[in-house]
Amino acid sequence: MQNRLRTLSALATLTLLAGCGAGQTVGHQLFGLNSGASAPGAVPSVFGYAVADEPQAALVGQDILNHGGNAVDAAVAEGFAQAVTLPSRGGLGGGGACLIKMPDAAGKMQKPVMLSFPAGAPAATSGSRPAAVPLLARGLLAMQARYGQLPQSAVIVPAERLAGGAQISQALESDLKVVGNALLADPQAASIFAPNGTLLPEGATFQQPSLATTLENLRVNGVSGLYAGNNAAQFAAAADAAGGGLTAQDLISATPQYGTPDASRQNGYDVASLPAVPAEAGKALPASASFMTLDKHGGSVICVTSMNNLFGTGRFAPGTGVLLAASPRTTPTPQLAASMAYTSGSYAFRAAVSGTGQNEAETAAKIGLSNALTGNNKPVPAPGRANVISCPKDVPGGEASCHANVAPGSNGLAIGGR
Repeated sequence: MQNRLRTLSALATLTLLAGCGAGQTVGHQLFGLNSGASAPGAVPSVFGYAVADEPQAALVGQDILNHGGNAVDAAVAEGFAQAVTLPSRGGLGGGGACLIKMPDAAGKMQKPVMLSFPAGAPAATSGSRPAAVPLLARGLLAMQARYGQLPQSAVIVPAERLAGGAQISQALESDLKVVGNALLADPQAASIFAPNGTLLPEGATFQQPSLATTLENLRVNGVSGLYAGNNAAQFAAAADAAGGGLTAQDLISATPQYGTPDASRQNGYDVASLPAVPAEAGKALPASASFMTLDKHGGSVICVTSMNNLFGTGRFAPGTGVLLAASPRTTPTPQLAASMAYTSGSYAFRAAVSGTGQNEAETAAKIGLSNALTGNNKPVPAPGRANVISCPKDVPGGEASCHANVAPGSNGLAIGGR
């Protein structure tokens, strides 16, 4: 197990240094995500990039691109996978927002749109440990329904498999160390992260059978698998048992919203950004996580997620495997920071940047985009982190100019190339 993780760490290091190239599909064999995976040492079979704050999620995204998926297919698969492998920041109980730039049915590139699906406040204020209304799955499925080209099952199955057994990555281990044994007060959390009484270390396998069942229900039934009828009622009852104070109507009523991102100009490019959320003085903002994709047609997606608190409420809804996010009534609003630059007129892709790092998330995204457009390497102030996909000659057309990087020390993974 440790040897497998060291191989993944070496892969991540190689990607950070080179941005693309050989050796980057080995992860598919390591994690058994695809029985038809390329052999170690092979280059990606098609052009494309997948970036995520948790490496196993990035590998899933690249696998989807290599097997015919577009940027949305890959991003949705990454999002579901990261809900399994990094529930501290991107679990199904949380929410987020995305920037989406995809071609129309005729193949003509379009301006970016924004999809917002925050972990919102329930109608009532009950519950001993108030939870947010979970919107991650609903947001991802909405994006897939509008822009994806693969079957819904194809983008959920990898996460379902990971729920049957994934590795504790450096990213998740770091978050577990922050919360320490306080998380283990919840029996469900203890059974997942400390089955032998102590927190699992990096490289250990952790299993989430109840979450696998929830993902299966979403795969088979779509949105109805969690947000309608008996499924909504059963989830609300489980959340209430954990002190969440949710109702079935909360799940039925909460829906993702498409909108227009903030627009600006920078270094000769049009820029679309998620709306800024100013940090309030004296408050530490909630943790967040990101993932992004770029496909061969110049389609691109950037998503940022949050549980409104590291590990949300710290409680799982019994029998569902879903870690509940904290109600926004009890926590500050997270900064969901992302920007995408593109060429005026042609709308060709130039760069995508996500920003995380609590109070420095917005700053990280701004500096990351500036670096991508100017070729500079201005440092991002801690704890800010910027992940970047940059194509100086634009895509489509300038694929050979592209590179991708994750923030130093973030424990994420940028993978792709030709």
